[in-house]
Amino acid sequence: MSRTDALLLILFALLAGLGGCGRPLAEVGRPPPLTAPGAGSEMQAMMDPGLPVSLPPLAQPPQVAMASLWTGDQDSLLGDRRALERGDILTVVIEIDDSASISNSTDRSRSGGSDMSVGALFGLPQRIERQMPEGASLSPGIGFDSGSSFSGDGSISRNEQLTLRIAATVTGVLPNGVLEIQGSQQVRVNFEMRELVVSGFVRPEDISRQNEITYDKIAAARISYGGEGQITEVQQPAWGQQVVDIVSPF
Repeated sequence: MSRTDALLLILFALLAGLGGCGRPLAEVGRPPPLTAPGAGSEMQAMMDPGLPVSLPPLAQPPQVAMASLWTGDQDSLLGDRRALERGDILTVVIEIDDSASISNSTDRSRSGGSDMSVGALFGLPQRIERQMPEGASLSPGIGFDSGSSFSGDGSISRNEQLTLRIAATVTGVLPNGVLEIQGSQQVRVNFEMRELVVSGFVRPEDISRQNEITYDKIAAARISYGGEGQITEVQQPAWGQQVVDIVSPF
């Protein structure tokens, strides 16, 4: 093996090792992969709680030959179609329009001075001054001035707008009747993928007749909206620059 081939082999090994620090080299020229729909807890909630995900879904309730328009079943005309049980699906409406502005200003100033002199002390100051160089004197004996000042100014301005709709699944029912929900959504356009994840706890009475609930009625809400792909990667600093920003003390 020549020296040039050895250098190329070492360079290739280094590039392969650095691939784990950022985007893997195997994903070059490929779009971000989508997560399988059955890989999350939503699919598990739609199955029997005591059975694994690989088993078939729950059997549908038997059809009634004769039905009344006034029955309270979910399948009836006037039935309550809101999500109430594990495995039910509801729509989460996310409409965030928040803005905040904070401004603080602080000024502080302090000054002080002190003088002390000895005019007469059994004639000692006069005797000492005769031995001192011309222009020197013991009066004032001690004198000092001090001063300090401080000024600070800070401001914060934030504006966020987000409007999204996502279907979430009831993954559990707490003993007090509160529903635990979780939903995810992935949209891939060309080589860029957008992912929306929402989870939290809701009260059944907060769900509207349209089987919808707004994000501000979700307790312990966790909402994540981000991206993955070539555009997102270009917008992020290189991994080497990120390491330098972490370890640099300046």
